[in-house]
Formats: sequence, structure tokens, C-alpha cells
Amino acid sequence: MSELLSVFQRCGIEPGEYQGGSLAVRSPVDGAELARLHETPASQMNEIISKSKAAFLKWRTVPAPVRGELVRLWGEELRQAKKDIGYIVSIEVGKIIEEGQGEVQEGVDICEFALGQSRQLCGKTIVSERPGHRIMEQYHPLGPVAVITAFNFPSAVFAWNAALALVCGDPVIFKPSEKAPLSGLATFKALERAIARFGNKAPEGLAQIVIGKAPLAEALVESPSIPLISATGSTRMGRAVGPKVASRFGKRILELGGNNAMVVTPAADLDMALRAILFGAVGTAGQRCTSLRRLIVHRSVKDALLQKLLKAYSTLRIGNPLTSGTLVGPLIDEDAYNALQKSIAAAKEQGGKVLIGGERTLEQEFPKGFYVHPAIVEMPEQTAIVRHETFAPLLYVLTYDDFDNAIEVHNDVPQGLSSCIFSNDMREVETFISAAGSDCGMANVNIGPNGAEIGGAFGGEKETGGDRESGSDSWKQYMRRTTNTINYSTELPLAQGISFF
Repeated sequence: MSELLSVFQRCGIEPGEYQGGSLAVRSPVDGAELARLHETPASQMNEIISKSKAAFLKWRTVPAPVRGELVRLWGEELRQAKKDIGYIVSIEVGKIIEEGQGEVQEGVDICEFALGQSRQLCGKTIVSERPGHRIMEQYHPLGPVAVITAFNFPSAVFAWNAALALVCGDPVIFKPSEKAPLSGLATFKALERAIARFGNKAPEGLAQIVIGKAPLAEALVESPSIPLISATGSTRMGRAVGPKVASRFGKRILELGGNNAMVVTPAADLDMALRAILFGAVGTAGQRCTSLRRLIVHRSVKDALLQKLLKAYSTLRIGNPLTSGTLVGPLIDEDAYNALQKSIAAAKEQGGKVLIGGERTLEQEFPKGFYVHPAIVEMPEQTAIVRHETFAPLLYVLTYDDFDNAIEVHNDVPQGLSSCIFSNDMREVETFISAAGSDCGMANVNIGPNGAEIGGAFGGEKETGGDRESGSDSWKQYMRRTTNTINYSTELPLAQGISFF
């Protein structure tokens, strides 16, 4: 605990912030209480939103490349605090050390991306049908952006959104998950230090954080003063958030469920596929939205692949995520463990055979920590439970004979986040990434469903939400577009050849 307190101090989290509050934060590592944070009173939400509105009026007039300088400074602060914030992520969420620090690196990367983007917030010039006219598009700052995050990526997802929002001219209000508020707070403190270094060009209220539970998120979602809500979480959460934002004609970025699959064909490199399966299915104890949940493997290579996979699963190092060499840490809480057991029971009822794992482990060492052996369940077909996302290290194995059938099975789930194929057959690969192939927002070749880089847009289709964040042209969601027609002639011709005079 003394080490954690030192980390808090270096991250700028004061004792008055993590002591004496009503929100108890417990570590999934051993169930120990890490902090008691003070929750933001619901009565203050209107004032917080008003501050953000006032900040917008000033921030939108700061040139975008200058706004980019603030994000550059934030990237520096994150890089400097990477080890400490990563430690908090590990102890608060249960990620192994490498993954905890890797998450903070995502924040560094998006700051670098957003810095470059600050000089590329450009529209188009479009030819006009009328002489002496031209048409152009511009992108302008949108307004305050609320960022509501989930426990499994408590640092990176805020950075993805806030870095782009800030360079686009938008203030941010951050509502971290009540299951992992310390990681979010440490990431926010790095932004506060960057703002202090940036100076008085940053208006008061440019970046704010609210700590607490669902009512705070609801206040942000329902406020007409916040034109964009970015919310990451379950499909159930998305079904509640989406209609509320739509009812007030707001914009949303929803990152919801993922039931990601890998298709392994006879033309696959099985050793490469094995490594991708391991990281995809058991990394973060299966608690990523991009975790591998379904393995669709050709009958001719199934036995060989499963033999390798079961051997690898039997040697996985499960334990304290802060210990070097650990590969699988704990589930976030008891509810996650119970959900895993419920899914395994349902899979058995639906004809599944448990090949390995699923049972709890390390109970003597960590009686309040929920560690499990990652499970593999072979299914006779894609049943109801397979189509349901279980947020745990549970991998279903399905067999196919015909490639078209593999695609059909792959797409026959409600979720559509990430997907991948392992094959060295050009026809199979090109079909998988074509319009007739994977229906997911991300389709990978000879790499697992996770490991998305900052440069590409992140997000999925169907019940995943249909929205995008992070790289590519995702910045456009944080801005409003105007189309301008400019007449530099001495005439006033109307479009479509209309004569009105």
C-alpha cells in the first residue's frame, strides 16, 4: 500500500481526494480497498456543464495548431508518468504490468496523432455548376464533449477522445467508470499539468472530471448543452444512452459489445494463429471489447490446432498481475466470475464440451480475488450462448467445412466489432475483407482481433454501435461541418438553371 501512496503522490492525486469519500475502490488483485474517493454531487452538474459551455466560447477561437500544442504537452506528461499510471491500471483493473503500461502508451500515441491532426482539420473545395462560384466545406468546433468510459480501458479511451476533442476546439467532461476511477483520475491529472504548462490560453473549465455512479453520466447524456457523448460499455448501456441522446438531436460515439471471431483455414500458419489466439483470448483475462471469443476452424486442421492450444493453455501463468512473468490476472469482480460460470453451464446445456479451464484458482492466496483458468469449450454449432458476449476468458471452438459457411457463422452474431482470418490463400483473405466477408468494423489478416493501432479508426457495426474513434478521420465527429457557396462574380445565377427574375 505504501508503494501505491507514493504513486498517487507522483501522479498528483492528493490524500484529500482518495481518503474519506463514499466511493470505495477495491483491487481485483486481492480485494483490498485502494481508496475512498469523494463523489461529485449531482447538484454540481449544471455548474460543471455551464463552465464547459463558457470554456467553449473561448477555446474555439484559439487556432487549432495552438490547441495542438496543449495536446503535445499532455503527451509529454503521459510519457513521463507512464510507469506510475500503468501501475494504477494494473492494481485497479488487474491487467498485467505490460498491458497496464501499454494502455498509457496508447494515450501518448493519440496525443502525437492529434498534434499532427491539428494542422489537418481541412475540408474540400468543390466545383460549382455556376460560373464565378465555388463551393467549399469547413469544419468548426462542436462544443463540450462528455467522455464516459468503462473499467477495462480506464486510461486509453479517455485519451482517445479528449486528445481529438481538444485539438478540434471542444472542452471535455470526463466521467470514468466507478470500477476504475483512480486510473482515470491519474490520466486526468496529467492533462491538468499540461494545461498548467500551456498557460492562460486555456480557459477555466476546459477539462473537468466527475467522480461517481450512473446519475452523473445520466446528467451528461440528457444535457442539451453537450452536443457529443462518447460512451464505452455494454450493449445494454448503449441501448439506454443512444435514444436519450437522439431524443435531443445530439451526436454520440458508442463503443459497445464485441463477440470477436477468428477463422482458421487449411492455408493458415498454425503457429502464428496459436500465438494470436493466446493473446486474444486470455489477455486482460478476456476482458477486452476486442477479446477473441469464437474460434471458427476448418475440420482438417482442428485437431492439430487444438492440441497446440490445449498444451499452451495448460502452461499459462495465472497470478498477481504486478508480478513479472504473469500472463493472466484476475477478473474485475465476483459478478464477472459468476457470469463466466453461468455461460459455461449454458454452453454445456446446449451441447458444448469443456476442453479445459473455467474453474477458479488461487483462492487460498487471494480469497477475495477472482482468478480463473481460461476456458475452451467446443460447441456443436453456434448456439444462443455463443452469440452472447461473456466478458471473461471463455473461448468457443466451432468447426466448418465450407469457407462460405465459415463466413456465415462468423457474421451470425449481434455484435460486429473486430474479426480476423488466418490464411495464406489470397482468395480466402480477399473474400474475408471484401463486402461479402466479415461484417465487422475491423477485419484483420494473420493477426488477432485486438492490437488496433492509433492510426486506424476504432469501432464496429451492429450492436457494437456503428461509431468510430481514435485514428483516420474520426476527428470529424468532434466538429460541425459547414458547406459554403461563394459567388465572386457580378451575376446571381440560380442553381439547376432556375429563372426567378
